[in-house]
Amino acid sequence: MKLTVVGCSGSFPSVDSACSSYLLEADGFRLLLDMGNGALGELQRHCGLYELDAVALSHLHADHCIDMCAYFVARYYRYEGGRCAPIPVYGPDGTEKRLTTAYDDTPSEKSMSEVFDFRTITSGGTFELGPFVVRTELVTHPVEAYGFRVEHRATGRTVTYSGDTGPCPQLGALARDADLFLCEASFTDGKEDLPELHLNGRQAGECAAEAGAGRLVLTHIPPWTDAQANLRDAKAAFDGPVELARAGAVYEM
Repeated sequence: MKLTVVGCSGSFPSVDSACSSYLLEADGFRLLLDMGNGALGELQRHCGLYELDAVALSHLHADHCIDMCAYFVARYYRYEGGRCAPIPVYGPDGTEKRLTTAYDDTPSEKSMSEVFDFRTITSGGTFELGPFVVRTELVTHPVEAYGFRVEHRATGRTVTYSGDTGPCPQLGALARDADLFLCEASFTDGKEDLPELHLNGRQAGECAAEAGAGRLVLTHIPPWTDAQANLRDAKAAFDGPVELARAGAVYEM
């Protein structure tokens, strides 16, 4: 199983990275987790525009989903070969309406169904995609948001992706014994105190330690946040390998 960081900036793109987007590949199958601002352009550095097999959206804030509008255009108006067949798109309830409204302010909830097969995520649910088994849990955020645990059936290797969340027991359950824990660390310990919005570096490290994760990769750090401070705080709480996500980084499991 291979994880490629397509984009990892929080809230808006930085000079170095698009917003949240992560490509998981195994056995010829490609699953994209989130497609935030700028992600579609960066994705094409790592796979062809029409080579994705499925997309899963953690929640419907723009920095996690908005480039799906551009991807709709690419699939709907494909010049060579005609319109693309629908691929599965997993997301919270109302995903299609949210994306359709963002694209053209059309009241219809079905405008994108010709190229996307929308499927609704539920808390505590599981679904199979190619070689992957994906488990979802509702996490703590101002909107309906999910964390993902993606397991490669043949090897048992596991990646947990927090999405956007404050501290919550569901996140620790998803990260239990994960080989790689891709965890948001938007806030700085001692600076912001909004526990139902995001994690800081210390909290991400504590969650990884309690869950027994193998490796912690900090992501969704906004351009205004001191990433090195968050890295230091995470390392103080977790004695396993810790690093900052960077666009283009590849992890083989």
